[in-house]
Amino acid sequence: MPVFEIRHTVKKEEIDNLGHVNNIVYLKWFMDIAGSHSTSIGWPHKKMIEAGEGWVVRRHELDYLVSIMPGEKLKIRTWISSWKRASSKREYEVVRESDGKVLAQGRTIWVWVNYRTGRISHIPAEIIEKFGSKKK
Repeated sequence: MPVFEIRHTVKKEEIDNLGHVNNIVYLKWFMDIAGSHSTSIGWPHKKMIEAGEGWVVRRHELDYLVSIMPGEKLKIRTWISSWKRASSKREYEVVRESDGKVLAQGRTIWVWVNYRTGRISHIPAEIIEKFGSKKK
């Protein structure tokens, strides 16, 4: 499946009192890159709101593999690994640029919801095609 990637340098405000990236920052990175990926295919959050349907999170998983330190240069990657009628599984990894080591990885189950009714809905075929993926 196509991978979407951004580069990021760790900021001092992302560091906790133990001197490494705060746990909640990883989740923020994952949410931010998911939004950027969606925007890159022409489906920003604003468009979903206007359409009255879009993604909501059902589940997050996050594996902290190696502490990330201030100033480190990272590649943050995401891709859709599987699709169902109303949900997708999105994968993430955080990689140190200097040596290619995977520092963190995670997964999110996203569900397509009608925002007006709160009910789960079918993911439009256009969304799946634009992500360059196929349902399994």
